[in-house]
Amino acid sequence: MSGSGVAGRRWRLFVGRRRDRVAQVPTVERPSMSDYGVPADPAGTLAWTWAQERLVDNKNYWVVTASASARPHAMPVWGVWLPDPDRFWFSCSPNARKARNIAENPQCVVTVDSTVECVSVEGRARLVDPTRDGDATDHAVACYVAKYWDDPDVHSEMEAFVRSHTIVEVTPEVAFGIIEREDEFAQRATRWRW
Repeated sequence: MSGSGVAGRRWRLFVGRRRDRVAQVPTVERPSMSDYGVPADPAGTLAWTWAQERLVDNKNYWVVTASASARPHAMPVWGVWLPDPDRFWFSCSPNARKARNIAENPQCVVTVDSTVECVSVEGRARLVDPTRDGDATDHAVACYVAKYWDDPDVHSEMEAFVRSHTIVEVTPEVAFGIIEREDEFAQRATRWRW
């Protein structure tokens, strides 16, 4: 998993620089999973910070999109979860199925690659206009490059590569946290809403 060692500490510090405003914390609920033993009582739910840690530190995310005709498409991507405000950013070819789907249907899902400590985020994606969204795009691209390339000598090349593609921002609407361990599954299952 990314985010370990010296480079990981630098990456986390870089992500955390935008603390000049109050982040919106989602509402904590239980998912409707009573058939699986998930109680309605919110006691024992996971804190949003638990999900944020996994989203920020994750290296390979899954992005699920659907075309206008509802045909699903799932692909792994590299990206960055920026916690203030909570947003997911990634880039892809403008010809990629996911980019075409998002242009037709902004609803999507982003998940971490862990199948034990699962975080799944449902939200709305948009194709970013780097001119209109300059500061936010600059910050997201800088965080992306710092996360995936330890060598600063390649940062400008990698930044140019990322910017040469379509940049996507996902705004979360609902997220789920599930721990796939028998003793924690039902008691810790959590839903967050923005």
